[in-house]
Amino acid sequence: MSDKAAKIKEMIEMQKQFIEYEHNNGVDPQDYFTPQSGHELDGYRQKYRDLAMEVVDMAHSEVGSNR
Repeated sequence: MSDKAAKIKEMIEMQKQFIEYEHNNGVDPQDYFTPQSGHELDGYRQKYRDLAMEVVDMAHSEVGSNR
């Protein structure tokens, strides 16, 4: 599996976990955007964004374009 495919797979798993959390607990915007340290969503948004940007950069590199 390529590095890009592994990152995409990780993003999909993160989405599944988020959806499960949301269904079980609901999501308060404060918990999503500024979660308390140790909260289940602590770091989620940043990690997902970083993975997404890495995938975008890899895709651009593959086709020789820039973002």
